[in-house]
Amino acid sequence: RLGSYSGTTIPQLLNSTSNNLYLTFQSDMSVSAAGFHLEYTAIGLDSCPEPLSPSNGETVGERYTVGDMVSFKCNPGFTLQGNTYITCMPGPVRRWNYPVPLCLAQCGGSLTEFSGVILSPGFPGNYQSSLDCSWRVQLPIGFGIHLQFLNFSTEPVHDYLEVRSGSLETGTVIDRFSGPVVPSSLFSTTHETTLFFHSDYSQNKPGFHIVYQAYELQRCPDPRPFRNGIVIGQDYSVGMTISFECLTGYTLLGEPSLTCLHGVSRNWNHPIPRCEALCGGNITSMNGTIYSPGHPAEYPLFQDCMWMVRVPPGYGIYINFSVINTEPIYDYITVWDGPDQASPQIGQFSGNTDQKGVSTTANQVLIKFHSDFSNSGFFVLRY
Repeated sequence: RLGSYSGTTIPQLLNSTSNNLYLTFQSDMSVSAAGFHLEYTAIGLDSCPEPLSPSNGETVGERYTVGDMVSFKCNPGFTLQGNTYITCMPGPVRRWNYPVPLCLAQCGGSLTEFSGVILSPGFPGNYQSSLDCSWRVQLPIGFGIHLQFLNFSTEPVHDYLEVRSGSLETGTVIDRFSGPVVPSSLFSTTHETTLFFHSDYSQNKPGFHIVYQAYELQRCPDPRPFRNGIVIGQDYSVGMTISFECLTGYTLLGEPSLTCLHGVSRNWNHPIPRCEALCGGNITSMNGTIYSPGHPAEYPLFQDCMWMVRVPPGYGIYINFSVINTEPIYDYITVWDGPDQASPQIGQFSGNTDQKGVSTTANQVLIKFHSDFSNSGFFVLRY
């Protein structure tokens, strides 16, 4: 408020200190007078002093008159302490509403950008004593980081920097650095990397200046072709999981799901499984296929394999010899109408001539295959 005026005395010349001026006139219920006549002229206002740029930062904005605003940003690796924006205020003396902020290298932080800078606390000055600082670099799955050391100087042994693959609590240490020697660059092969810095109670040093850059991790090897089965999933990048299923008549040997691991060399967390035609087994599906052991390769010598097929009561089983090519007489398939060899035998089959299908009267059938010491072949039964 510049003032309040009434009566017949002409007020002195007034100067406002902003680019806006508000006047209000009020009269009561009695005594009217000649009123007032005033004139105004715009005058240039003084500017606020040019704000200094913070150390390790810069000022954005070049207008410093009343109502103007400037902002500040810090160099990579530094954190702004104070107000990001300040405004030139009206008044007899031009001034900013807040002091110029500071740009400081902090003790730890969280980074998610694909490139960045990590500085020891107080950099470029010496770090303080008794610090435990951690910086966590968290990137999308499938990316690692390349760390490059531009400066490094700590008290040998007692003040050190650890680089960990993973989190601070559960990550594994990639390397530990200490002393006056600038380390060589290194690669972290996980999407999460933690840097942990410790200083003891004595000998403060300039610390470190590190830059990092993300890079895309390689994919795990393609598991295809996957014989006698299918691969579910087509993304073989780090952290992704695929699964495997066998075709009818084959059995999965190994883990049904694999995950692509982090590491310098991309690989799956388990060996790639395989689908094999086994020597015997228990089967309960309503229909299916039985292959000779090792199919589509020829069956091994000296085999005695038994398959028990069981369907719900009230059903019989029809067996169709889709393919049969065995050593005649000596390598043969025997079928029993029931769960064991004490059941009635339906027949014994060998050679490479077409065989007619057979049916059971029971809901269970025992199938046995025998091979001797010579000659091999193969067969396919569908039931």
